[in-house]
This record gives sequence, structure tokens and C-alpha cells, in this order.
Amino acid sequence: MSKILVIGAGGQLGQCLKVVAERRGITEIVFPAEQDANILNESALNDLLAKEQPGFVINCAAYTAVDKAEDEVDLAKAINETGAAYLASACLANSATLIHVSTDFVFEGNEVKLLKENDEAKPINVYGLTKLDGEKAVTSILPTHFIIRTSWLYSEYANNFVKTMLKLGAERDELNIIADQVGTPTYAIDLANTIFEVIASSSTAYGIYHYSNEGVTSWFDFAKAIFDISETVVKVNPIPGSAYPTKATRPAFSVMDKTKIKETFNLEIPYWRDSLVDCIKQINK
Repeated sequence: MSKILVIGAGGQLGQCLKVVAERRGITEIVFPAEQDANILNESALNDLLAKEQPGFVINCAAYTAVDKAEDEVDLAKAINETGAAYLASACLANSATLIHVSTDFVFEGNEVKLLKENDEAKPINVYGLTKLDGEKAVTSILPTHFIIRTSWLYSEYANNFVKTMLKLGAERDELNIIADQVGTPTYAIDLANTIFEVIASSSTAYGIYHYSNEGVTSWFDFAKAIFDISETVVKVNPIPGSAYPTKATRPAFSVMDKTKIKETFNLEIPYWRDSLVDCIKQINK
């Protein structure tokens, strides 16, 4: 396998890539510290790639604070679009293939249908817009790219919905959770495994792919599953999104069609609840 360089190694997906690389015995992989791989420092990125000469670069660096992005537009744009462009240019100059992680939030999500890669992307918040602009930058600069859109990412690492629910469930007797936003949770360990499968395939079927776990759920049902599996006793009330207003509007239905990635890379994708069981076991360890 070619040498792999991970940008954004300290984040949730970066930590999962590290764990999965160890499990799979992948040794030709570099996880530089943030100061050595600052996505907003174009010359430093070029120097890093020139020094390491990776065959593949995985970009996990992103601005993901969906509500804060509504106020921090310039910062979100810098990291998600300009940073992606810098990295794509560095990959082009150093003959590397880029695996760039994107999001289901590039879609409006106002129709109940499985979203395909070539469906119209029409973001309804700043975060989604900056991630879409990052995709466009990568596509226009670098032919050798795989863009993987994912959704509702969680794991035993960093801050995410599962860990927040477990914390709140331990502190409170009752919680109100939104029931009218529907999507698919994705265990970041599963996504990490998929990224390594894409690399191992040596495929040149470049382009955009959708990946999440299998199945469909709401935030309310996701929370219920977290409490059921972890045997946490807490009353969970379903509420409409209108009862919990946020700065950023979110897609009501953002379930992605994963046929393309499954067929191209011969993948079997775990069901979301099965992966949630695995994650909670790891958290309890």
C-alpha cells in the first residue's frame, strides 16, 4: 500500500483512522501534529507533502460547528473551502491522490428520497455551503480525488451526539430530542475502514461517493437506541425541530444512497444500530 498522510489527525475521524490503521497493520501512514499540517498554511502543506511524498492524503480537517458557522462565516469558509483548495493544489504538485471527507449537509433535504451523488446539492446553512464549495475546489484542481460524503458521525473519540447523550442521560431524568430530522448515523470506525478499502483497491474511479451506515432513523430514535443499548434509564420525549430552534437550519431528510460506493469497492456496510452497539462497548471499556 502507498504511503498515507492524514490531515486533521487530532479530530474524531483522524483518531479512528489511527486505531483502524493499527488493527489492519498499516505502518506506512503519517499523522502529523496540527502545527505541522495547518490546512490554512499553503507553503507548509506543500513542504509537508514534498517531504513525505505520500501516495494518498486523507483530509479530515474541517470546520464542523454547524451553528457557530452562521456567525463565523469567514473561518468556516477558510477551513472548508480555502484549506481544501490548498491541499488539493499540494496533492497535484506532489502526485498524490486526495480522499476528502464531506457531508450530507450539502443537500437541502426537503424530499423523502435517497440522495444520490449526482442529485442537486443545495445547502441551507453556512456549514453545508462551505463544504460544498470545498468539494468544488477539490474537483476543479485535482483529477485524482475521492470525495466521501458522510453523515451524523460519532465514535468513542472527541465530542459527538452519542457521548453527549450518555453524559446527559447520566445527569438528567428526562430529555427532549428532535424527532422530525431524519438521516443515518455513521460510526467513524466504519468510515475509517472504508477509506482504507478505497485506498487498498487501487481504483481510479475518482469522484464523489456517499457513505454512512445502513438504515434510517431520527435523532429521537437514535437517542432512544443509545439509552436502550447502554441501559441508561431516562425518559425521552420526541419534539419537532421548531420547538428547539437553532441558528443553522438543518435538512429534514438527508438519507444517502450508498449503491455507488458499495458496488465500486465491493463493500458490505453495517447497519447503524449494530455499529452503535460496538461503539458503546468501546466507550464502556
